[in-house]
Amino acid sequence: MKFEKQLKEYARLAVRVGVNVQPGQYVTVNAPIFAADFARMIQKEAFEAGAKDVIVIYTDQKTERTRFEYASAETLSDIPDFIKEQRTHYLRSGGAYIHVTGGDPEGFKGIPGEKMLAFSRAMNRISEEFYDLMDKAVFQWNIVAYPSAEWARRVFPGEKDSGARDKLMAAILKAVRIGRGDAEKKWNSHDRILKRRAKILNAYNFKELHFENGLGTDLHVGLVKGHIWQGGSDKTKDRIRYMPNMPTEEIFSMPDMNRVDGVVYSSMPLSYMGELIEGFSLTFKDGKVISHHAKKGEEALSRLLETDEGARRLGEVALIPYESPISDMKILFYNTLFDENASCHLALGSSYASTIKGGEKMSKEEAKAHGSNDSGVHVDFMFGTGDMKVTGETYDGKPVPVFENGNFVF
Repeated sequence: MKFEKQLKEYARLAVRVGVNVQPGQYVTVNAPIFAADFARMIQKEAFEAGAKDVIVIYTDQKTERTRFEYASAETLSDIPDFIKEQRTHYLRSGGAYIHVTGGDPEGFKGIPGEKMLAFSRAMNRISEEFYDLMDKAVFQWNIVAYPSAEWARRVFPGEKDSGARDKLMAAILKAVRIGRGDAEKKWNSHDRILKRRAKILNAYNFKELHFENGLGTDLHVGLVKGHIWQGGSDKTKDRIRYMPNMPTEEIFSMPDMNRVDGVVYSSMPLSYMGELIEGFSLTFKDGKVISHHAKKGEEALSRLLETDEGARRLGEVALIPYESPISDMKILFYNTLFDENASCHLALGSSYASTIKGGEKMSKEEAKAHGSNDSGVHVDFMFGTGDMKVTGETYDGKPVPVFENGNFVF
């Protein structure tokens, strides 16, 4: 098996650093069927880390597509409770959750919009407890990647299947710092760098950020009072340290859902529910998207914005320097886990409770009163460029340079 040694190290990294499995914990692994060998490596590593049990749940995008083609929207919106239980049962008591991504970025292209919207809304309903537990820091979670042939062909269209997958696998491993020594040590060092920048941003306590670039972005993003900039590792309520995303290069915080004004232009395609949305723009007024346009995937973008009321507002603002390890690869991954870490990005939908002081203890109503957004979705889209300028404004009206020419000034 090619890359076997590196994949075993990747599985160990996901278990030991990603979710930091504790002795006696339950671990749930959600993985696509084509990544079964990698999922088995994760399972074995989790048991060796002391897990009480490791439950692997396989998914198949092609089977799902067939179902979407033939089943009615009404049928697709009827999701039984056992699906919810399968996802949350072991997490309620503080388990660990590893998600493996890597499907076809256009795996659901051509499926009628009303079917996808019906299914999306139904999944959002049954996922409420899952995301509530996540917001309250009850369990550790982590997202890693394994390439499908379809994803690899999209990223490297001039290569044969095996060559494309090998190239993409090599890029993934490089992005997660595997291949030249102790990956765990490298991640600990990287975590310290992210924490240093977050500390600087928190000290400024900005009222808002102003984004400008040559694509036409001119956007004012207000920040909630008491916002917290985060980056790298996080901790559960029981103080267990874990690394949610691998890779990660972002420093992120909570925008005020009512104080976003201006226009933002995407800088990379967005893969949303198996469809690509490209060359799109969003215009905000008082925090809400009032108009939008896309060169490709307009219907998918409209469907995203129509998911619920919160889908038209922001839940996250993230800063990533243009000169970063993933950006420097000059690869368009067509996968948000990677592309979001090569570019400043925003997220439509729900906010993270941990990005406002006391957020984990707030009710939804209390959080909303502070400017936190509530939605069944959280969809990141990239808008960073090499000429991005970001200016912070303090509460006393002082402008502070944050980005010049796409990179941090500090």
